[in-house]
Order: sequence, then structure tokens, then C-alpha cells
Amino acid sequence: MHLDLSAVEPSLSGPKRPQDRVRMSKLKKEFNESLTNEVGFHGFGLDEKQTEATAKLNYKGEEFELKHGSVVISAITSCTNTSNPGVMLAAGMLAKNAVKKGLKVKPYVKTSLSPGSEVVSFYYKEAGLQEYLDQLGYTTAGYGCMTCIGNSGDLPKEVHDAIENSDVVAAAVLSGNRNFEGRVHPLTQANYLASPPLCVAYALAGTVDIDFANEP
Repeated sequence: MHLDLSAVEPSLSGPKRPQDRVRMSKLKKEFNESLTNEVGFHGFGLDEKQTEATAKLNYKGEEFELKHGSVVISAITSCTNTSNPGVMLAAGMLAKNAVKKGLKVKPYVKTSLSPGSEVVSFYYKEAGLQEYLDQLGYTTAGYGCMTCIGNSGDLPKEVHDAIENSDVVAAAVLSGNRNFEGRVHPLTQANYLASPPLCVAYALAGTVDIDFANEP
């Protein structure tokens, strides 16, 4: 057997089912197509006017604008995906490099870290990475299922109202196991399962409507 590693691509699953793999390089294109696709596993049924929808919000004295694909939840969670030290350390290293370059997650994004074991906290502390995750909002919320089983909690009221009163298709990116519409949060219609480092990457970008290979 021969495996060409150059052909292996980062992937996510979504926007509504865990079995629907999407290549990271194709996510922007497929997400935008899904906006006007017929309502279903790969569509949100928006008309052309609705595809231009935005939602303004004032959060802690700052003005922001939500668009289709804006990430409002980013959660490193689940016992399965947090049991792999390789991807967990990759998430921590990405956070460290991002902080050192002055990058930040928008303050309204609900970020959380809920690994399946306290071992993760131990090696994050020993590796000196938890402080950088903390600075991006990935403080340890606890140990266990949490966002993975839909216990994401409330969004900030300003974010909740902005989404609820608009046609914006907001997004969640999490390292969980299930992403059925309404499971992660009732107001995140597009929910993507991703590895822990990709959760951090999309939180920093603030949107799933991005092509990391060709956009800054």
C-alpha cells in the first residue's frame, strides 16, 4: 500500500450532519452554496435578498456586524477528540503563536475548553500553553461532554438578539461528535465538527466563510 501524504487534506463535517465531510479548502464555496440550496442537510433555503443579510450588535461598547458564517461558538470539547495529545498540543501551539502575533478572538464569540480528562490540563500547564488558550477565551469550563452534547449555554444577549432578529446563518465550530441543527445551540444553523486546532483557527478568523489557503 502506498499513501501519498500530499493528497491528505484537513477536513470538517457539516453543516448539519457528522457524516457530511467537507474539505477545508472547499468549505467557503460549499457554505455559500448551501445558503440558497433547498432546505435540507446541505441547504438553508435563503432567497437572493436574504443572502445579503447582516446583523449589527453592540457588545461591551464595541460595534460589530454579523454575516452569514460568522462564528459565535467555538468549543474544544468531547472525550474522543480531546484524548489525542497531538491535536490538543497543536491547538495550544496555534493559540500561543496567535497571541504572540497579536491576534485575538472577537469578544462576542463564546469560546470554551472542556476536555474529557484532567490529564489535558496537566500537560497544557506543563507545556506552558494554557495561558495562551486562556487569552483567546479557551478557559477550562469543566471536564466532560458539555458543548459536545449541546450544553453550550446561552449566547450573550446582544448576540442572541442580533441573530434572532435577522436572517443571518450563524456558525459554530466544535471538536464534538454531533452537529445536528439545533443541537449545539438553537441559533447556530451551520455547525461544523473540526479538530481542536481548526476550532481555534476559525475562531480567530471569526467566520467559516474563508479560504485559509488564499485569504489572509
